[in-house]
Amino acid sequence: MIAAEKANHDITRMVELLGVSRAGYYKWVHRQGAPAGPRAVRAADLAVKIKVAHDASDGVNGAPRITADLREAGEVVSVKTVAKLMRENNIRGISPRPWTPVTTLPDASTHCIPDLVERRFDRGVLNAVWTSDITYLATDQGWLYLCAVRDGCSRRVIGYAFADSLHTDVVETALRRAVTFRQGDTAGTIFHADRGCQYTSAQLADVAEDLDVRLSVGRTGVCWDNAQIESFWSTLKTEFYDRHHFTTHAAAITAVSTWIETVYNRRRRHSALGQINPVAFEHRLTTAAEKAA
Repeated sequence: MIAAEKANHDITRMVELLGVSRAGYYKWVHRQGAPAGPRAVRAADLAVKIKVAHDASDGVNGAPRITADLREAGEVVSVKTVAKLMRENNIRGISPRPWTPVTTLPDASTHCIPDLVERRFDRGVLNAVWTSDITYLATDQGWLYLCAVRDGCSRRVIGYAFADSLHTDVVETALRRAVTFRQGDTAGTIFHADRGCQYTSAQLADVAEDLDVRLSVGRTGVCWDNAQIESFWSTLKTEFYDRHHFTTHAAAITAVSTWIETVYNRRRRHSALGQINPVAFEHRLTTAAEKAA
């Protein structure tokens, strides 16, 4: 204001009326014409790199994962600094929406299956616990159902299948694909899910016996007993599916399969894995085991 009115009014009188010092005003004038200091240059450089990393994540990642990206590229920077620069430059990650499962249809006439997991999904080794569930995907052709199988240790999706109905076949297909992917080395693996009729059916019991995996289910209506796979659904819907529109089942299947394989398993960082992706984590785990053998 002082700079804008200095041609019409005395500077001394204006600084008195505004309650600022004359020396302070002239310091401000000097700073306007001075080159940016090292801190400002550093902040501007980081802001550009943050924007690049954010765009590379399809606009999904927040400060923790972007910080991991920057550190991997050689930058020495804190999460707090990244978060501050993101706020100042209006760069935002995506936060999950509240999610309520609707695909669990209990079957009161089934055999008894225990809870072998008790929320201990990660046992520190691969193939100890697999979690599974079914979610729905909306398309212009109607509902599409997706069953996924996820390793509790690496968080990697190791088997999945799509169907246009909630039949046990979709679970069987996803489970058999997971066993095939792990090359059949799954004797004693716990296959954990909720008490939906697909998971407590006689058909799946026969499949589990054939594959030598142990069935496990959580309590009815307690989502935390299968929280790890439900966390995956939240990520899928929030970071990918809800941001797109699919006209056909085929288009949705292609897009979701690509996202699982290329983004979730191989690119997306997980805080529980030390901010690396599931494939990299599995590689690190198997390499360490081979060296120790």
